[in-house]
Amino acid sequence: MFLALVYLLVVSLPIKHPIVALQLALADPPASLPVPVDGVLPAAIRNSWGAPRDRDRRHQGIDIFAKQGTPVRSTTEGLVVRIGQNRLGGNVVWVMGPGRQSHYYAHLSRFGAFEVGDRVMAGDIIGYVGDTGNARGTPHHLHYGIYQLGAAAINPCPLITATAGEKGHSGRSDRS
Repeated sequence: MFLALVYLLVVSLPIKHPIVALQLALADPPASLPVPVDGVLPAAIRNSWGAPRDRDRRHQGIDIFAKQGTPVRSTTEGLVVRIGQNRLGGNVVWVMGPGRQSHYYAHLSRFGAFEVGDRVMAGDIIGYVGDTGNARGTPHHLHYGIYQLGAAAINPCPLITATAGEKGHSGRSDRS
């Protein structure tokens, strides 16, 4: 727990919602997750976890293909800890969710109406499908990854496929 609190203090200063941050850190991680891209069924998602990438890297997430500009929604309640750009992911958003898990949304064409430190709920629009970063010129998609604090990345595909039968994102919110 101490590491989670240090993480929150270092990554998301100032903490706008300290009680929420503590509740999230102490909560259990989700056992299943909705598809973060509107209109995509779990059965349409291919598990690309661990696929070879350039420079001896492995894919640490899954790619969810959709039309450019399709809304991307937070899969969990959480706190936005980073909004910005990086070389691989292009436009990215990091959300610290329950159980000290960070949810990574990459290749976004643009961001939702949130700032670092804001609280999001499952279903809130955090961005829109694109092809930024190393996905430039490829079919538009969301790269979605989950990272456990102090541990390795987690394959999100089994968590998303656990919600098979749902259509797109459940728990929609009108917040964007």
